[in-house]
Amino acid sequence: MPRFHFHIYDGFTARDPNGTELPDYDAARRTALRMAGELLKEEGREVKLGEEWRLEVTDDADLVLFRIDFNITEAPAVPKPSSLSDRAPK
Repeated sequence: MPRFHFHIYDGFTARDPNGTELPDYDAARRTALRMAGELLKEEGREVKLGEEWRLEVTDDADLVLFRIDFNITEAPAVPKPSSLSDRAPK
């Protein structure tokens, strides 16, 4: 069975040196999606605006097979805290 490595980048690098044996690429993709969901559920409140979070899946030769990327970007329409106080009734 092929071995897949799941590397996490969230401001710190957590490389997976041992990897996981899985039947195929599709199993690695499903595992990565589950892993990303669980990690974001546990650590999602820690991710700050503008921070990048990604999970890369590589093979034993360290070839990147795919990535899952998350980036929290505030839209221009979101009021800034100072503008909220400007709108408060006086």
